[in-house]
Amino acid sequence: MKLLRRHRRPEIDPGEVALHARNVRFDWTDTPLRWMPTEPIGSHVINALNLLLPEGERMFCATYSEALPYVKDDKLREAMLGFIGQESMHAETHDKVLNEVLAVHGIDPEPYVRQAEYLFRNTLGSRGDETVAGRQMLVERLAFIAALEHFFAYLGDWVLNADLEKFDADPGVADLFRWHGAEEVEHRHVAHDVASYFDVGYLRRAAVMTVTFPIFLILIGRGAKFLVHQDATLPNMGYPRLVLRIFGSMWRGALPGVPSLLRSALSTFKPGYTPESVGSTAQAVAYLAQSPAARAVAS
Repeated sequence: MKLLRRHRRPEIDPGEVALHARNVRFDWTDTPLRWMPTEPIGSHVINALNLLLPEGERMFCATYSEALPYVKDDKLREAMLGFIGQESMHAETHDKVLNEVLAVHGIDPEPYVRQAEYLFRNTLGSRGDETVAGRQMLVERLAFIAALEHFFAYLGDWVLNADLEKFDADPGVADLFRWHGAEEVEHRHVAHDVASYFDVGYLRRAAVMTVTFPIFLILIGRGAKFLVHQDATLPNMGYPRLVLRIFGSMWRGALPGVPSLLRSALSTFKPGYTPESVGSTAQAVAYLAQSPAARAVAS
């Protein structure tokens, strides 16, 4: 499979794309835990997304389902339904990795998953409150989702263009994150448009991003530390040593670098920000047409 890199993005813009969930089929038999053999720490940093994403994306779906009755714009409603379908498929697919890859290699994901459940179900979950205060809490969650979706689109663009093959990346795991990343790029406008529809203005967007950016990095760091601790083939290192190893993976290109992450976060503080510049819809759609997991279902 040829990787569609930045300098070879398709030039044909597909225009407006109708969002829909794609069925995918992954075979996790014999999938290694350290799926980039030369980058064990980089492998675990990205593996941490498998721990975090299922509960987070279920919260996204639940929040959008709660918001749908308030949306009168038919075009936006259609986009939200497509978003819900894609995010539901992402949650289901990453959830399988917990049992079919991590658990097979002796990793017990439950302690971290329980923390994710508490965060996304209790702290950020619906209160079932239809008062004015409850409506404002819904808007806050929509703003939070928009901030996270900016990062997921950024990460999707990164993984579509990263040369993971030079680290001998397992093809199935690479395809998992590229398929997911391509759909994040494909639907990158939805969360921003929904937040705007619910009057999430500049100040609230900036405040939510200021809080979301460090929380996102902390959650990924905690997930990586959790996996390294349970990986019997690696020394149990503290956070200072782990962070240095993560920086090394970033420098070698196995992970996105901090400067680019920070620039991406700061771009959302520009007046008139839109997610248009975060990735290429043409590249995303082209990858989704050739994703081995998607083609396995179609064949």
